[in-house]
Amino acid sequence: MDTDLLKQLNEERQARRAAILITDLGDGSGRLLREGESAGDAFGDAAERAFRSGKSAVVEADGRDYFLNVHLPPARLVVIGAVHISQALAPMARIAGFDMTVIDPRTAFATQERFSGVELLAEWPDEVLERVPLDAYTALAAVTHDPKIDDFPLKCALEAGCFYVGALGSRKTHAKRVERLKELGLDDNRIGRISAPIGLDIGASSPSEIAVAILAEVIAALRKRQVAVR
Repeated sequence: MDTDLLKQLNEERQARRAAILITDLGDGSGRLLREGESAGDAFGDAAERAFRSGKSAVVEADGRDYFLNVHLPPARLVVIGAVHISQALAPMARIAGFDMTVIDPRTAFATQERFSGVELLAEWPDEVLERVPLDAYTALAAVTHDPKIDDFPLKCALEAGCFYVGALGSRKTHAKRVERLKELGLDDNRIGRISAPIGLDIGASSPSEIAVAILAEVIAALRKRQVAVR
């Protein structure tokens, strides 16, 4: 691989931005396609599929074969709240291939005994998110039922363009949340991206069932998201 292309690719990967290395299988030449850049008519549909699925593929364009080597940032799931739902969600998320982090300043809940093998941060979300910002390849689920803990990371997730943003609570609870988020400066379009009540509507009632509904909705959001390819 051309050293300049490799440098560009590494920069994108370190910044958690998606990119596809397009290599002409005939002469070995290549170029880097970043998500949001113009792929051209020859690669538009194939690049969109690759960005959405994360699967590399060989495609034919203008009578030549090209290898589209897609590099997506590892999908992250950030859960606000060390609650029973989070405990059930942790092993499921691991099986599905998500890097999961649980954030909760309440040390009575955020214990290693309850979250063995999970990245657990017993800190306020604003402190954590200042160090490790959210991004487009992160899903955020707020499940504490406490506005003092949930509201700020929800605002951050919407501003960062997280591919999924969900919040636990009834419609009445969410209506109050909407008003608070408006007071924080968010408009209706952004607030409308929040999935609330959280998770797919499968009639879930127990923490484990709610965790299944959340993870299913997160996966659907990741695989069906709008991909910026022109």
